[in-house]
Amino acid sequence: MKILSLLCLFVAYLVTDCTNIEKTAGQFFSSGHTNNWAVLVCTSRFWFNYRHVANSLSVYRSVKRLGIPDSHIVLMLADDMACNHRNPKPATVFSHKNMELNVYGDDVEVDYRGYEVTVENFLRVLTGRLPPSTPRSKRLLSDDRSNILIYLTGHGGNGFLKFQDSEEISNVELADAFEQMWQKRRYNELLFIIDTCQGASMYERFYSPNIMALASSQVGEDSLSHQPDLAIGVHLMDRYTFYLLEFLEDIHPASKANMNDLFKVCPSSQCVSTPGHRTDLFQRDPGSVLITDFFGSVRKVEITTEAVNLTDPIKQVEESPANGEQREEIYSYVEQLPVSEIIHQKPKQKDWHPPDGFILGLWTLILLVFFKTYGVKHLKHIF
Repeated sequence: MKILSLLCLFVAYLVTDCTNIEKTAGQFFSSGHTNNWAVLVCTSRFWFNYRHVANSLSVYRSVKRLGIPDSHIVLMLADDMACNHRNPKPATVFSHKNMELNVYGDDVEVDYRGYEVTVENFLRVLTGRLPPSTPRSKRLLSDDRSNILIYLTGHGGNGFLKFQDSEEISNVELADAFEQMWQKRRYNELLFIIDTCQGASMYERFYSPNIMALASSQVGEDSLSHQPDLAIGVHLMDRYTFYLLEFLEDIHPASKANMNDLFKVCPSSQCVSTPGHRTDLFQRDPGSVLITDFFGSVRKVEITTEAVNLTDPIKQVEESPANGEQREEIYSYVEQLPVSEIIHQKPKQKDWHPPDGFILGLWTLILLVFFKTYGVKHLKHIF
């Protein structure tokens, strides 16, 4: 009788284990995509919009860290803050006031810069209606197996987003562009994120399938800035994107975090606005959609029939150079910058120095006191 009970328990364990394996495998293959793309757009010019450039570059850095290569990223920046004459630290853009993490970095590839960032070029990138002379780096070469992340940041209102403070794109135009993409089989699934005032109004008119949308604020609400820096006189980031990136720093290529976790980013107590999302057009359950389905990249898999022992450490076999040949050096990657620790650091204490105009104001005060006390006739004692 005991043997029969043990046998039943063993069979039940096998069935449960097989079910878990099938569930994991089903979740892995359920998205159906074979490649990932990202279109990251900052639509604002001028120095006081520094934070919008930092928003886009921070998302750019995160998707690159999770595996999307530059060849699959279209980066559009309406202004070059790194080379702005007001920037006290040229060739840098920081997203945190401790000034430890330069999101501009050494390997940023900006595809559309300055006056190239227009509504027309943005719509042409999405729909693929570009001139034949356009280089591959400026094209969105996606297909019906592509998962696409589209991130927009800038100034907007109810149903529109401004480009360069001179033109705007409406939610109807954006919805029609996504429909063209679907009809032309340019995406499998699409994640749309917008950080702007009244951002939820931009996805109200969407009607194409397989689109999931997130916004930093509801209709009638402002999307507020974050991380003020007195040294450069502007805010460094927007609140929603700041907490979004704080969440992404804990994500790695093998993470099991899903979209329901992303929906909880930046509650109203932190954002001051009310973030929104829309999932009715999306065919899959957001709980089964991994964050890396959009922010990461599909990895190449090498199938082998040989057994691999993962318990023993891999040992390097040192070969002695023969016939006087020079031995090749073995290189290894250094550990990544601990961004999550940097974000939570307190700003460094800087040496105090008088603010601009302090010395001039002090001398003015001294002269006023002198004139009040002695009058102009004693001015000759000074000069």
